[in-house]
Amino acid sequence: MALTLPTVKLFTRNEVIYSLKSFAAAMLALYLASRAGLPNTFWSLLTVYVVSQPLAGMVRSKAVYRLCGTFIGSTATVFIIPALSNAPVLLSLAMALWVSFCLFISLLDRTPRSYAFMLAGYTAALIGFPSVQTPDLIFNTAITRVEEISLGILCATLVHSIVLPAGLSASVMGLLDKTLADTRRWLTDIFSPAAPAEDNGALSAVRLKLSVDITQLRLLATHIPFDTSNLAWTTAAIRTMQDRVAELIPTLSAVEDRLQALYQAEGGWSPDVLAVQSHINQWLEANASLLPDAAADITLPPADGDDWRLTLRQSVQALATGGDGTPWTRALRISLVTYLEELMRQWQSCITLRQDINTGLRAGVMPRRRGAAVGNRVLHRDIGMALLSSLAAFIAIVLCCLFWVQTGWADGATAAMMAAVFCSFFAFMDDPVPAINMFLKYTFWSAPISALYILVLLPAVQDFGMLALVCAPLFLILGCYSARPAKFMIAMPLLFGVAGTMSLHDTAHADVTSFINTTTAQLLGTFMAARVTRLFRSVGADWSARRIRKAIRRDLVLMSSGAKAQHLQIFAVRIVDRIGLLVTRIAQGEVARHNSIARESLRDLRLGTNIIVLQQVRRGFPDIAFEVLLSQLATLFKAAENLPPASLLTTIDAALTVILALPEKTAQWRNAITALVGLRHNLFPDAPATLTAPGETA
Repeated sequence: MALTLPTVKLFTRNEVIYSLKSFAAAMLALYLASRAGLPNTFWSLLTVYVVSQPLAGMVRSKAVYRLCGTFIGSTATVFIIPALSNAPVLLSLAMALWVSFCLFISLLDRTPRSYAFMLAGYTAALIGFPSVQTPDLIFNTAITRVEEISLGILCATLVHSIVLPAGLSASVMGLLDKTLADTRRWLTDIFSPAAPAEDNGALSAVRLKLSVDITQLRLLATHIPFDTSNLAWTTAAIRTMQDRVAELIPTLSAVEDRLQALYQAEGGWSPDVLAVQSHINQWLEANASLLPDAAADITLPPADGDDWRLTLRQSVQALATGGDGTPWTRALRISLVTYLEELMRQWQSCITLRQDINTGLRAGVMPRRRGAAVGNRVLHRDIGMALLSSLAAFIAIVLCCLFWVQTGWADGATAAMMAAVFCSFFAFMDDPVPAINMFLKYTFWSAPISALYILVLLPAVQDFGMLALVCAPLFLILGCYSARPAKFMIAMPLLFGVAGTMSLHDTAHADVTSFINTTTAQLLGTFMAARVTRLFRSVGADWSARRIRKAIRRDLVLMSSGAKAQHLQIFAVRIVDRIGLLVTRIAQGEVARHNSIARESLRDLRLGTNIIVLQQVRRGFPDIAFEVLLSQLATLFKAAENLPPASLLTTIDAALTVILALPEKTAQWRNAITALVGLRHNLFPDAPATLTAPGETA
């Protein structure tokens, strides 16, 4: 029997293609920079690897943002350096303040656009600190740096856009359809005829994973306008779809909550509820072609299905008049009908939007015009953490500058540059220190490779062809590894370390002394960034989770007090984003605590929706003490750990009793009942099924 050795596939086809394209773009940038006579040609090469991404749309968007950031940072340098070059301390403070300010703005914008603000900060450090000794040449230096960086950006964009471009369609549509499939699975679970599953928190944790996908889709979709495929035509529809799915989460949670409450109040499923569940399941099956294949044709139910759709609406509306006729059961059913109608409208809207997206993908035409999406402007922003990150960057840069000024070490500028870069680069993490330390570790391991290139290989190079051959083995291998998310934090420090040190060859300082000084300065700046970040900025996932929970509670207080009028759609998008951030952090904790927070988060989501509705309808019912109720809610949410007082239940029941006695049957009347039912059941899940009469004590 012949012995066969196992084969090991080192790299995938996509990884090899990505690496080849990145290397080709880097060599093109290096060649054009040398032909143009630019002083630091390896800056162009390094820029190619900074900008390159596996997906062409991400490369193009990053290129635009990097160009903007480079121009702004260079402009700031031209103003700061000449004015303060004779005052080293003031110059250090000014540069540190600029980097910190740009980082602060960057962290408040959680989209890929934030890259432009961050780059505007540390580009000023990269250009300004080495130019302190020659302030009179700062304008020319800034111009050449912009040219070198722009050349690298343009080469990377050109190659990745033309040569086998990898579109965003697979990633975006895969995530979109996964989100819709999970939503539909939730819908199917809700309308199962079986008894409602008891939520001990584990079920809520599963539900909340949907919010993570929505947040990831929202951020990934930022690149769609820059994509090379027909996906670019679907930008408006996908943005609107993100908002619609975010709105679905509180509606789904509320429908599930009302069905569970109704099951408990009536001791099981009544025939009319079972009929509605059956009709809704038929409706969902009629739209089953929506999932899961993004390329499949999506069809709405056939025209001859109008009869059963009419039956569905009638059976839903009939729920309001069924049951045993007690006030609480009646209120539950009115609330359930309101949410069911909203749920059907929202899900049908998602189906229509998905049709529009498929049309844009197939035909390359603009889908039907949609209403303005809420967009990313309402996403969660943590001003406190942004300030802490800015403070850490400021202190790290100032310490490096003071060391540089006091010792007179020429390469101290490099240390200050590295501190600015690494305090900015990883500031979006809860704890950036492990990532900075990993960069420090592999930058150190890149030193022997850099020494080989600078001291042995590059001096022997006679022409550009030899230079490309010398660079190819290392850069092609590291390029393949950089395409793997798991290996990115190993490959990029090695690439940056080697490519950054190669710039010594441009300046004719490729000797042992310059190499040791430059490498030491790089390591010192990175080390300083890690230590200062550890001291001022490093926090754990639990700490961040508590801050997000407090932000949610603050929103509930503001909405209850009326100090901040919020649109329901805006609240839904923001809180779903916050819950998505929360889920990624609580997943690292113990299971019991994770489930508890998940259950409470969904409850807060439902409570916020109810409070907004109550604020919208309270002026239509001046005889009901809604102001007292909202004041009690604000007091409750300010003391987040306190249990709701019995007096709050009495107030809610009194309002429900009065409003149920009104002859009104308007949408505003139904919405008020829906909001009150939600508040009662979520704040007092164990309350009796009979409403407390006015004057009684709960």
